Amino acid sequence: MLISNQGVYVMYITELNAEVLRNLVLTALGKLKADLVLRNTSLVNVYTSEVIENVSIAVKNGRVAYVGENVNHLICSSTKVFDVKGMYVTPGFMDSHIHIESSMLTPLRFSEAVLPHGTTGVFIDPHEIANVLGVKGVEFFIKEALEAPIRIFVNVPSCVPATPEDTTGAKLGPKEVEYLLRNPYTIGLAEMMDFHGVLSLREDVLSKILAAHKLGKIIDGHAPGLSNNLLQAYVSTGIYSDHESVRADEVVEKTRLGMYVMLREGSAWRDLAETLKAVTERGIDTKMLLLASDDRNPYDIVHEGHMDYIVRKTIELGVDPVKAIQMATLNVAMRFKVEKHLGGIAPGKLADMVVLDDLEKINVRMVFVNGKLLARNGKSLWHPPENYKAPSYLYDTINIKREITSEDFKIKAPIEEGVVKAKVIGIVPEEAITKKLIMDVRVVNGYVVSDVERDVLKIAMVERYTGEGRIGLGLVHGFGFKYGALASSIAHDNHNILVVGVNEKDTALAVNRVVEMGGGIVFAAKEEIRAAVKLPVGGIITDRPAEEVAAQLEKLTLETRKAGSKLREPYMTLSILGLIVIPELRITDKGLFDVLDNKFVSLFA
Repeated sequence: MLISNQGVYVMYITELNAEVLRNLVLTALGKLKADLVLRNTSLVNVYTSEVIENVSIAVKNGRVAYVGENVNHLICSSTKVFDVKGMYVTPGFMDSHIHIESSMLTPLRFSEAVLPHGTTGVFIDPHEIANVLGVKGVEFFIKEALEAPIRIFVNVPSCVPATPEDTTGAKLGPKEVEYLLRNPYTIGLAEMMDFHGVLSLREDVLSKILAAHKLGKIIDGHAPGLSNNLLQAYVSTGIYSDHESVRADEVVEKTRLGMYVMLREGSAWRDLAETLKAVTERGIDTKMLLLASDDRNPYDIVHEGHMDYIVRKTIELGVDPVKAIQMATLNVAMRFKVEKHLGGIAPGKLADMVVLDDLEKINVRMVFVNGKLLARNGKSLWHPPENYKAPSYLYDTINIKREITSEDFKIKAPIEEGVVKAKVIGIVPEEAITKKLIMDVRVVNGYVVSDVERDVLKIAMVERYTGEGRIGLGLVHGFGFKYGALASSIAHDNHNILVVGVNEKDTALAVNRVVEMGGGIVFAAKEEIRAAVKLPVGGIITDRPAEEVAAQLEKLTLETRKAGSKLREPYMTLSILGLIVIPELRITDKGLFDVLDNKFVSLFA
């Protein structure tokens, strides 16, 4: 099926039909002329791990028809010809695991933002929008995937909510998951985060896995910290990939068990420096390794890049450039079983190509999808339709029927004055994991107070779906704020409202402003709003351009740094502190949760 979008035809994932086959054969034989020719390039051949000089590439009907030294006989007056002498052509880059929602953009706005960075395909898990809006949220992403200029492959969220303990706006049970898996535009079952459910053979979890097997679709994994017999039990269910490794030994163990390991370099958690030691120090082969962002915010996309940045970083850390490119192209295609169409530049493959002026610096000059030039010199040539706006049913999703007050954030202590030992969430900068700390905390007039000198602040989650506004309270170490409060309705994966603050008044002010906006991120200080990012679509994304959101984030980040935070992106760090499928300690609307023990625990030690 061909989907038309502003005159650009994008094949989502289709078989070769008779007409396309005929035209490819006749073009290769020189009996038909090419639609597009790239001349005199150095081809990065990911199949043979070599760079071949003085190559020309001819494209017909969106697919590569011929790769060779001389294509003059395939050129006519209607052929678009680009002389790329001195440059390199690679297959289009693909992100093996990303949540588009973490870009804070709709899929169309995300596509517009990443195209200039060489990204031509992404494999997504829309479980963030699913936790807010359920099936209709996933179907909105599928609809936009079919209209997008890049290839957005949709995996069906497996854990909505992430665990039975989460409070969310929707649930995807086995019935809903199988319904979505039967959609021809879904490619697999997304990361199976509830590894406790897998290992305990919980019936609802197994039924989702079996549905994917029955329909011949892949199953993505999520195995933070799993090792030895626990990991082997997890893999035995047919879950053959994982993106949660943070150390080289994890990468080695998982690849030895036949898992594709997605090496993550996102915005808040940057794991490449450690995980790539599996290659540079342990010497393992890269064929089972993929590159992934997992989460990439719009500021970093605009100013740092997307897959071009991750490939570049991989090379800087010591990996051969061709191997690094394979990890974002062929290896990804092999894992997701689309290598028949994507992943390399060869006859019959879809003509998704990136032109670079430097193989190590990964400077993207041109991006082609389906043989159409869609980005050039850092600018997207594709844009959403004029007056583009997300459907109205995606707005007004925050339901809190009361005003949040400073009283809501008071923590009653077991003593009246002095110091008490408490469990504190310990942030690990640029990693998704947290540490369970036991720290002395101050008590005044029977209530716990923040301690900016020792960097112990209050953290809370405010439930946003039922109207009650239930609040779970805890303590956190690592934000570094000397004043103010940071609140966000981005809270993986339930997307209740998370807030960290020095004092109760600013904390309440920040939360109420998030509610008023219909979702977003707010920094409040000294009883005034200092910065805000509006995210009214599902309370987690926006249909505005990436540059606009990036500017708002830049102002927000500046305010948090003025307040004393040394975290690269404190709002990204905050967003995962309610994610109760990654060790060790997390906050929920019901209180403190110990992931390793898989239970709610008391705040006080």
